[in-house]
Amino acid sequence: MAFITLNPNKLKDNYSYLSNLFEKNNIAWAVVTKLLCGNKIFLEELIKLGVTQVCDSRVLNLKTIKSLDSSIETIYIKPPPKRAIRQIVKYADISINTEFETILLLSEEAKKQNKTHNIIIMIELGELREGVMRDDFIDFYEKVFKLPNIKVVGIGTNLTCLYGVLPNHDKLIQLSLYEQLIEAKFNREIPFVSGGASVTIPLIFNNLLPSGINHFRVGESLFLGTDVYNNNTLENMHNDVFRLYAEIIELIEKPTIPMGDMGVNVEGDSYEFDENEIGNTSYRAILDLGLLDAEESHLEIVDSDLEFAGASSDMLVVDLGTNPKEYKTGDLIELKVDYMGALRAISSRYIEKKVVVEV
Repeated sequence: MAFITLNPNKLKDNYSYLSNLFEKNNIAWAVVTKLLCGNKIFLEELIKLGVTQVCDSRVLNLKTIKSLDSSIETIYIKPPPKRAIRQIVKYADISINTEFETILLLSEEAKKQNKTHNIIIMIELGELREGVMRDDFIDFYEKVFKLPNIKVVGIGTNLTCLYGVLPNHDKLIQLSLYEQLIEAKFNREIPFVSGGASVTIPLIFNNLLPSGINHFRVGESLFLGTDVYNNNTLENMHNDVFRLYAEIIELIEKPTIPMGDMGVNVEGDSYEFDENEIGNTSYRAILDLGLLDAEESHLEIVDSDLEFAGASSDMLVVDLGTNPKEYKTGDLIELKVDYMGALRAISSRYIEKKVVVEV
């Protein structure tokens, strides 16, 4: 069985680095845990680090987190579905919102559960994902402030996730100014200006983060050390907290060119091959990992002498050339994962999850 490992020491290093960075800049932050897919083994390692606030887009995952440590503050980070209102009020201390009708339902449910539900209202700043349009923002807030059992604890925005619109000083200044406007007009304190994410971290290094931005939601940079803004790895952080391993289940010397009439594969792709390769052979290994678990475009083979030859739903095929390192059936191939690679592998119930301490 293929398996993915988490290195707790490297995760701790990344967490400590980010905690120190945010503390120096008077920024509160929440860990976005959706990459962990509610996996208790990995969540327990995260909780050991002293996490106090987490975000997730699946209410089932928030329920799991609460079962592990009820003191952790939970944030539901997409507009709540109406059919999940009861569970969101029960398991999320905070939710992000953009629809008044949904907030009205949250208010009614919070009253039933005899609690106050906290919300962060998202504003649209160009990414065209979730967010209230700026022209409607003041009126939207005015209506929400009148609802019982609802407390507005923040203003926020999302950038980069859909179209790749990057955060910059001007956009985040706008967010800060809207927060100041709301506080002045309605005489209400808005504790969180949640304009930060993994992609926003480089703005801190370049002194481009407005002082009003006081809350970050970070997942990818914590777990993968990613500098999302520049598409590389942040200095002083680990990019190999997770490693994926797949077993060789077949290793045979075969032709390098398929034989027969060519159609399309399982993904609907067609291929053309160099006829000059006809007659050549190489060693091809089949791994017990497939597109159901992770796409090869989000994986990198650690052994640079190997390369992907193709994939189907349940198997990846790797070209070993002449197999100079004498791989054999049963050996493990180690793979690096990016964010989507890790997400797919961790979400797959066919991939075993392990905590492995390595230097």
